[in-house]
Amino acid sequence: MRFVRCPYDGRMASASPRQRSRKDRALYVEVLIRAPLDEVWRLTQDPTSHVRWDARFTDIAPQRTRADGAQEFRYELDLRLHTIRGTGISLATKESAAGERTSALLFDTEDAFSPLGTGRGYWRYVPTEDGVRFLTGYDYAPGWGWIGRALDPLITRRFVWWLTARSFDRLRLWAEAGIPPEQTSGWRSLRRGRRPRARNCLSRPPRHGGRTIMQDAPESLEAIG
Repeated sequence: MRFVRCPYDGRMASASPRQRSRKDRALYVEVLIRAPLDEVWRLTQDPTSHVRWDARFTDIAPQRTRADGAQEFRYELDLRLHTIRGTGISLATKESAAGERTSALLFDTEDAFSPLGTGRGYWRYVPTEDGVRFLTGYDYAPGWGWIGRALDPLITRRFVWWLTARSFDRLRLWAEAGIPPEQTSGWRSLRRGRRPRARNCLSRPPRHGGRTIMQDAPESLEAIG
């Protein structure tokens, strides 16, 4: 299995700014976490903790650390009947005087069963008086050939957003209230009490100034591409 180098085809990048605004299909998820920034950082940057709350992965195995500090990794998503496997590169940075942190990501898979192909994205950690705005923006090329391209805007992209948002809210419950993600997964989330809900997350930036979601990516995303 190969590691990604420049995995995103950039088809949207050739459009004009106005066209990009109309066709911006990149996913955006944001949740406010009332917990210390260092705790949110730890739960998201540690691979063992990451797979506990993020339903998009069941295993993340770090591989080589590059000279620029970027981390190569392999990932898996166990679907019981089949395990999707892929590779990625991530680079975490603490780049803002205001305390904002970022993490950039490239990912790819050669698995024909994966509904997501090549993609790229980022996380931002924005400290506020109320907590940490933890947000992501990412885009991908659909898998499954022409069938995947047809299903993506109707089903796949909507489901991937929901899965990401619900995972972010699981993280919020863990960081804020100490509720382990295992207690809010699968059928356990049907129990009474606090449970993760995708609707607790934003699906669009509060203010974007005409910029697309991926135009707001940190510079580190281009650096690892």
